[in-house]
Amino acid sequence: MPESAATRKRMPTWAIIAVLCLSGTTVSLQQTMVIPLLPEFAQLLDVSIDDVSWLVTATLLTSAVATPIVARLADMFGKRLMMLVCIILMTAGSVVAALGGDFATIIVGRALQGFSSALIPVGISIMRDELPREKVGSAIALMSATLGIGGALGLPLGGTLYQQAGWESVFWLSAVVGLAILAAVYLVVSESEVRTRGRFDFLGAIMLSIALTSLLLAISKGGSWGWGDELTIALFILTIVVLAVWIPYSLKVSQPLVDLRTSSRRPVLLTNIASVLVGFALFANMLLSTQQLQLPASVPHGFGLDPVTAGLAMVPSGLAMVAFSPVSGAMINRLGGKTTLIAGSAIMAVGYVGRVFVSDSVTAIIIGSTVVSVGSAVAYAAMPSLIMANVPITETASANGLNALLRAIGTSTSSAAVAAVLASVTVSVNGGELPALEAFQDVFWIAAVASLVACAVVWFVPRYEAVPAAEGVPVETAALAVTQAGNSAETVVHGRVLHTDDQPIPHAVVTVMKTSGEPVDWSRAANDGGFSLALPGPGEYLVVANADGWVPTSKVVRFTGTERDEQIRLTQRLTVTGWVLRGGAALPGALVALSAHTGEYIASTKTNDAGRYELRLPPTGRYVVTVVEPDTQYTQSRKLVMTAESSVVNFDLVGKARETTL
Repeated sequence: MPESAATRKRMPTWAIIAVLCLSGTTVSLQQTMVIPLLPEFAQLLDVSIDDVSWLVTATLLTSAVATPIVARLADMFGKRLMMLVCIILMTAGSVVAALGGDFATIIVGRALQGFSSALIPVGISIMRDELPREKVGSAIALMSATLGIGGALGLPLGGTLYQQAGWESVFWLSAVVGLAILAAVYLVVSESEVRTRGRFDFLGAIMLSIALTSLLLAISKGGSWGWGDELTIALFILTIVVLAVWIPYSLKVSQPLVDLRTSSRRPVLLTNIASVLVGFALFANMLLSTQQLQLPASVPHGFGLDPVTAGLAMVPSGLAMVAFSPVSGAMINRLGGKTTLIAGSAIMAVGYVGRVFVSDSVTAIIIGSTVVSVGSAVAYAAMPSLIMANVPITETASANGLNALLRAIGTSTSSAAVAAVLASVTVSVNGGELPALEAFQDVFWIAAVASLVACAVVWFVPRYEAVPAAEGVPVETAALAVTQAGNSAETVVHGRVLHTDDQPIPHAVVTVMKTSGEPVDWSRAANDGGFSLALPGPGEYLVVANADGWVPTSKVVRFTGTERDEQIRLTQRLTVTGWVLRGGAALPGALVALSAHTGEYIASTKTNDAGRYELRLPPTGRYVVTVVEPDTQYTQSRKLVMTAESSVVNFDLVGKARETTL
């Protein structure tokens, strides 16, 4: 049986941060160490350069499919458990690739390595659950920065290992590192008790996997296949068709793989859009810098560096990301996630504009790349904080998983855009075509614009209204801060939202606050009315329940820490009611019809013996209420603006019907 919060041994904070950050570094190493070997694999395995690109594509596809699935499973069955599963699969993939002597086996190994991508969003969620609140911001910033240091070290390390010990050594090192991380996570990281109930959405996972695979395959291979190729177009069409089915399915199913209602909330939606743009800009920096440094010296803008030396030139940018992680954490704590993300994106834009005009030396390229990397570190640190401040505590892993997936889509799009521009804007050198300086400048401008658009998008992320928070903590991050339990054990309380006849109320929202007004957690009920809430400990809490079409209810509840189920009942529907009279007397049997101001039929009913009628309250908007007298067919209509409150609309009919001929 799993350890309880009271009996499990909690490891030092520094140890948890170190292990999780090393896991993040391992992810980026897995993705970049093989890149310097790609040209060599074409000769070693007797395949084309286009075929060799599958060593990158296979990992990309697996990571895109695995990340949202693993993140959701982590919320349901345990975050440490899913980290261990991913590390085992990653290590197994490394061993398979090292032992495999043929191209197909290495592809399988690389695909298994793609499971490592889920370690970062799940690890960030563990940080929220396990670390003291004052450490979470800086820890998330450091883990986000590990993408940079791993990416910077991966290029020279992969090339050096190949030169000294052969290509197999790259995968053997990955396997050894995987075993070390596996042991460290098992020994140091405790299993979080913050979990949610429910069934895994297998059908939704299958549909999303098909959509992501077809989308990323089209993006990553469209350049070599041709953007007008029938297969490329077919993959884009398949993506659209599957998403057109998956979206309404996810809105209807009880517990979807991706909660689109939560994801469509303005702060989450805008942060995710910005993540795509920031991911695009970040990857352009990595791709362009090494390619420009490796161009032959015979080209005016080339420097003729070998892959290992070019990779070493990127180490300063990776180290800068790690060095600025404490700064990013301090910015999040003092300025908030929104301001920090805007600042990071703005720094990236400044760096790219500078690279347009100054790229005439290796030093200039290193400085420009480092400035962009610093902005990336600041921006990447802010995104998880903004996401976790706006989703239920029991869904932090899956929400971070979706955010990581969207960043991956941004990086994949960046790779395709860079390849397309560099291939189309060229100069002739010794009978061959090489990217022109203008090609690099064009991509710099594109990345700068993407960074500025990210700033504009994040500008519209709403700020929280003032809530009680620790001194120095901005109001927009207070919601995240007060839900971080630190070293106190959180209790997950489950329950159902019902109405008077014990029928569930789907999609009801339950919010919990401390009686002092500080936010704690919130949850959206599934189709069976079930919800899960994470409370920081025993005590009195204000519980508020609300659902479309129902009068909200609230109460102060004392939780002792042993409760596991809580029933909340909504007893009053929001309605449109009134009386229909004729000359002051009740008019039974009169038809009352409700239609939208644009003409659509909404609902209808008839008055009872007392002349009273009742209709369920429609969504807010403009409507027309029409009454028809049963005997004379006399009609009367009235415009009405519906709000989120019950409305009373009375009619007293005066006059008689006029005969008309249609």
